[in-house]
Amino acid sequence: MSPRHLIDMQRIHAISARASSMVEQIRGRLLAPESRKVAPVFSTAQVAALCGVDKPHVNYRVNKGDLPSGKLTPNGGKREFSLTEARIWARTYRKDKMRPRGQPALCIAVANFKGGVSKTTSAMILAQGLSMRGHRVLAIDIDPQGSLTTLHGILPETEVSEDMTIAPLCHGASDDITPAIRSTYWDGIDLVAAAPFLFSAEFALPARQMSDSSVRFWDVLNQGLESVRDLYDVIIIDTPPSLSYVTINGLWAADGVVVPVPPSGLDFASSAQFWALLSDLGASLDEQEPEDARKAFDFLHILLSRVDHTDTASPAVRQWIQATYGEYVLPVEIPKTSVTSNKAAEFATVYDIQKYEGAVKTYKRALDAYDRFVDLVEESLVEAWRARRTAV
Repeated sequence: MSPRHLIDMQRIHAISARASSMVEQIRGRLLAPESRKVAPVFSTAQVAALCGVDKPHVNYRVNKGDLPSGKLTPNGGKREFSLTEARIWARTYRKDKMRPRGQPALCIAVANFKGGVSKTTSAMILAQGLSMRGHRVLAIDIDPQGSLTTLHGILPETEVSEDMTIAPLCHGASDDITPAIRSTYWDGIDLVAAAPFLFSAEFALPARQMSDSSVRFWDVLNQGLESVRDLYDVIIIDTPPSLSYVTINGLWAADGVVVPVPPSGLDFASSAQFWALLSDLGASLDEQEPEDARKAFDFLHILLSRVDHTDTASPAVRQWIQATYGEYVLPVEIPKTSVTSNKAAEFATVYDIQKYEGAVKTYKRALDAYDRFVDLVEESLVEAWRARRTAV
């Protein structure tokens, strides 16, 4: 009989080292130069679309000289605008959608207790899309896997230190998230990163509660955000795919929640568990709060993600989702396409694409869906700001 080949921790460590090395090599090839991501540039037509005007109007304002004029390309003389310039244009033309003076940033948690539902991609798309539309965004990665951090071109295992994460908040070493914030390659998005060591927060939060009864383990992140709510327009939190102490903090810090759900039977069943657990937890925590301080969200959206129109079971599951969640379901479906699959392999999203090499129709279908998603969430933000201003 041949000897058993047990997979001990030494072998696990070797696998981990190989995996980390491979990710480093891949990023070195795909994120050149200098292994860092680069923000896209925008054509006149794209700037016009962001601002809701036509190309001749953009050309008129360029000639007028009161807005950034971009630069002409060497070949053909087409005008290109940097992301920073495009955001200035967007803020100028979209003033009615910007955060009203005196209103704090609104916080959105992207959550689902199941992995593989496009949660992190949805969070990144929201951050990029809202920043392109003129908003200043703080992206917070609280998933120890650090997928949102990776999408920003930062390797969690090798480039993230504890002070760049929410770990100091969870461990009680700080009550302010400000020191953890870093700028990113994308103008208009700052990041609080995540890394595997963030798993320790799952032990730190309940331990603090046990040693100090005044610590509210579910409210640590929310309190840590107080100092930055006037510095950003939107705060987006990417949560772990589980009901953990860290996830609870992400949800209880949020003013709105986006739940991506692919139209598959397993994903639908998992989403039902999400709501059951969230409901039970919320009822328990509400008992510890005065009635006027109990948790309530300004908006809740179910996003149909990874929709495969060739899957014969999808229409039936979509009907289940619509019948279950009704008005909470966003009127847009994010298609499962080669565009999103290929860009995910390059630590990128559809908004990072400078030039798509595949079918233009496929790319436009994905881009249009994501644009619509961002527009719908922005409408909810504007409505929430308006409602809060009216209530004051």
